[in-house]
Amino acid sequence: MTPRALFIGADGRLRTPWRILIFLIVATVCIQIIAIALGPARHAIDRMAGSNTFAATFVTAAGLLAAHAIMLRWIDRRDWAYVSLDAHAARPVVLARGWVLGALPILLPSLLLLSIGWFVERTSAQGSWWLAALHVSLLLFVAALTEELLSRGYLFAALREWLGWRWALALTSLGFGLLHLANPGSDARSVALVTLAGIFLGAVLVVTGSLYAAWMAHWAWNWIMAVALHASVSGVAFEAPDYRMVDAGPDWITGGVWGPEGGAGAAAGMFVGLAYLYWRKKTRDERLQG
Repeated sequence: MTPRALFIGADGRLRTPWRILIFLIVATVCIQIIAIALGPARHAIDRMAGSNTFAATFVTAAGLLAAHAIMLRWIDRRDWAYVSLDAHAARPVVLARGWVLGALPILLPSLLLLSIGWFVERTSAQGSWWLAALHVSLLLFVAALTEELLSRGYLFAALREWLGWRWALALTSLGFGLLHLANPGSDARSVALVTLAGIFLGAVLVVTGSLYAAWMAHWAWNWIMAVALHASVSGVAFEAPDYRMVDAGPDWITGGVWGPEGGAGAAAGMFVGLAYLYWRKKTRDERLQG
C-alpha cells in the first residue's frame, strides 16, 4: 500500500477512519471555541433555563452541529441528506411519527406497572408544574439533540457508508450505552438497556431516513419519564414538583434508581417498537421491489 492509499480510497476520497478522526477533532475544537465565546454568559443562560447543566449541553450541541457543517462542506462535500438532516427529513409528519415512536414504548409499560402497584406516586415539594415542565423539557430537548448528533449523526453516516447500516447500528449503539457508564446508579443491566435504546433509536433513523425523527423519539422517551411521570432518567432526577413516581416492584422490571428505562418493562416496549419498525422497513422494501 502506498502512502497515498493509506489515506485516500479508490474513490478518491479520504478514508473513513481518518474522516471519523477529523470529525472528533473538529467537534472538540468547535465545542471549546463556542464555550470560550459564551464565557460568563453561560451562568446567565443556566439561570434562565433553570438548570446548571443547560449551557454546557447547549454548547456541546452547537459544537457538534458546527462540526457536521464543516465536515459536510469541506471534507465530504456532501449535503445534509448524508446525515439525514435535510429538509425532507424534517417534514412535520416525520417529526410527529418520531415523537410517537419514542413516547409509546416507555409510556405504556410505565402505565401498566403503575396500574399493578409496581410504580407508585409519592408526594414531593410543592411548586409550579408548568415552570418545571418548561425547564426540564428545554434541557431534554437540547440533550437529546446532543446525543443524537454524537451517536447517530456524522459517525453513523460514515460507518454506514463504510461497513453497512447493521455494523453502524451495532457500533454506535454500544457507544451510546457506554456513554452512560458515569451516570448515577449505572450497572451492567442499565448499560445493556441503554444500548438497546441506541438500537431502537438507530432503527428509527434507518426506517424513517431522518435524524430529526430519532431526535424527537429520544426527546419523547425522556420527556415521558421526566416531565409526565416525574421519574428518574438514566439515574438522573429532575425537578418534580407535587409528585414523583418511584418503583415499588422488582428493580429488574421497574429499573430501580436508574428509572423506568432501566427495567424489563421498557425493554419489552422497545422490542415491540423494533418489531413495528422491522415490519415497516420490510413492507417498504417489498413495495419498492415490486
